[in-house]
Amino acid sequence: MTYRATHVTTYNYSDPVSICHNEVHLHPRGTPRQSVQRSELKVEPTPNYVHSHKDYFGNSVSYFAIHGAHNKLVVTSESIVDVHPFEPPMAALTPSWEVVRDEVALHESSETLDAFEYLFESPYVKTGPAFAEYAMPSFPEGGNFLDSVNHLCHRIFTEFKYDSAATSISTPSEEVLEQRHGVCQDFAHVMIGCLRSLGLPARYVSGYLRSGPRVVGADASHAWLSAYCSGFGWLDFDPTNDLMPSGGHVTVAWGRDYGDVSPVKGVAIGGGEQSIIVSVGVVPTLE
Repeated sequence: MTYRATHVTTYNYSDPVSICHNEVHLHPRGTPRQSVQRSELKVEPTPNYVHSHKDYFGNSVSYFAIHGAHNKLVVTSESIVDVHPFEPPMAALTPSWEVVRDEVALHESSETLDAFEYLFESPYVKTGPAFAEYAMPSFPEGGNFLDSVNHLCHRIFTEFKYDSAATSISTPSEEVLEQRHGVCQDFAHVMIGCLRSLGLPARYVSGYLRSGPRVVGADASHAWLSAYCSGFGWLDFDPTNDLMPSGGHVTVAWGRDYGDVSPVKGVAIGGGEQSIIVSVGVVPTLE
């Protein structure tokens, strides 16, 4: 399926901003499951400087600076992306979760070495006994990897409440685990913390969902996660919607947590009070 993904972020300031410097992760990644036909970034007012590069994780990053007074900033990204359906492996063919844990701990192959760096705490993802204790009912002794991770995904979906007013991006993942509410970023961070606490590598994925009434997280930036499985590579899980993404998710970037892939961040001089409006649309297209 080919999608047109449009992401618009609008900042309105009560006082003029004299200078701003911004970094954005808004260009979708090319992956084995999706190909990017084109991706364009538009900024108003026109920046004095724009630079694009690949970050440590291989994501496309754009940096821009505006040196001139402005009361409004509009950042628009429009991309055309081909997303290919994904058929998950048969769960019984995946190794036990203990085998994955032990192979990654040894990290003797290039794949497990690459996965190894996603085992540790990061600024937005904590690990420890509380996360391991919550996860363990989903990981019986000898349980195959895919069934175990899907079971944890389902539990977060059923036991946590989606509530956009309950948290902010600064809410600690320990608090989300305790209170059992939040949004897609929170659910991804909690599930990543659970997996890492069991010795299983997991990374944060940002992107978009196809617009529609039957999914939670559409019409805004969405977040899910990938977990590494020996012999099968990275497998995606969306605890907000209790599914493995296939055909309806557009991947933009991945990293250790939200902080590595935030859609728009920056610094500004002046501005007074500000309001932020974000709109996202992902619709099928014939392009």
